[in-house]
Amino acid sequence: MRIVQIAQRADDLRRATEFYTMLLGTGPTATYDPPGLVFFDLDGVRLLIEQGASPATLYLAVDDIEATVRRLRDGGAQIVTEPHVIFGHDDDTLGPAGTDEWQAFLTDSEGNLVGLVEQRPRHT
Repeated sequence: MRIVQIAQRADDLRRATEFYTMLLGTGPTATYDPPGLVFFDLDGVRLLIEQGASPATLYLAVDDIEATVRRLRDGGAQIVTEPHVIFGHDDDTLGPAGTDEWQAFLTDSEGNLVGLVEQRPRHT
């Protein structure tokens, strides 16, 4: 089994489309309005921005969490939590052993929470 699609709520479809285009660095793959649906491709998983959907928290993997937060802040995103270590991976259960998991949180244009995640080698 694999994830096919994740839906995220939008009150203002145009505003949400602009935000996710900035966040992801690429535009939507499809727009159907009406009824108020915008799709983005996340490496084969569809991110659906939908008027009337329930809110969800998305966690997106990034290569450089500090640079991503800077770029998004410069683009007007509201950063809720600055990058910080959440936990260290001592084994391979949730990430590569010997790495620290860094996370930061922001709100999208519709008030939904978005988590950014970077796994980087642990410095001793």
